[in-house]
Amino acid sequence: MTFDLSAARWLNPPTEFNLTADSLRLTTDPATDFWQRSYYGFRNDNGHALLLESDRNFTFTVRTRFAYTTQFDQCGIMVYLDSGNWCKASLEYENEAFSRLGSVVTNHGHSDWATTDIALVDTLWYRLSRRGPDFLIESSLDGVDFRQMRVFHLHALGETTPEMGQADPPLPPVQPVSFGVYACSPLEGSFTAQFDDFILEECRWHAHQ
Repeated sequence: MTFDLSAARWLNPPTEFNLTADSLRLTTDPATDFWQRSYYGFRNDNGHALLLESDRNFTFTVRTRFAYTTQFDQCGIMVYLDSGNWCKASLEYENEAFSRLGSVVTNHGHSDWATTDIALVDTLWYRLSRRGPDFLIESSLDGVDFRQMRVFHLHALGETTPEMGQADPPLPPVQPVSFGVYACSPLEGSFTAQFDDFILEECRWHAHQ
């Protein structure tokens, strides 16, 4: 499987970006975000995302490098079906003491937010794996040792196929999804992010035993 950036499409392209065959560098526009309803009440769908489409199960890995400046600045990976059904995972800047590593899963127009506080860093790898309507997100500080962040389900993709007790059965055909990288600055700040070391391969997330 090949990650072909030339085949990717923009969802809300930023004013300033540089896209090459194997990397993306962008500067976020202020007041950009992805969020739907929960707790805060607002609905934002204007963050920047560069997405590919796949109707297969896969594992996608990318390195992110960033220079956050303002609270809530964020960049990472994304699965996007439509404005009411998607997931994003990223390191989000909080203050000069720490950032929040987390993910937002949005089903049927309502977002959640799961986070853990970590020390400030400027580089992270993410790994996203798909099995039908289910997904695994992992992150790494060095691109070698990946730690699980979250397992989640996108309801719009249907039911999970029972796999308990099977060695690693082939999954039935799956619906197309758009996936890739994203960045946004929900407040009035702006920052620069770079994405590279893209890897797209057969799904490495095996059936549960």
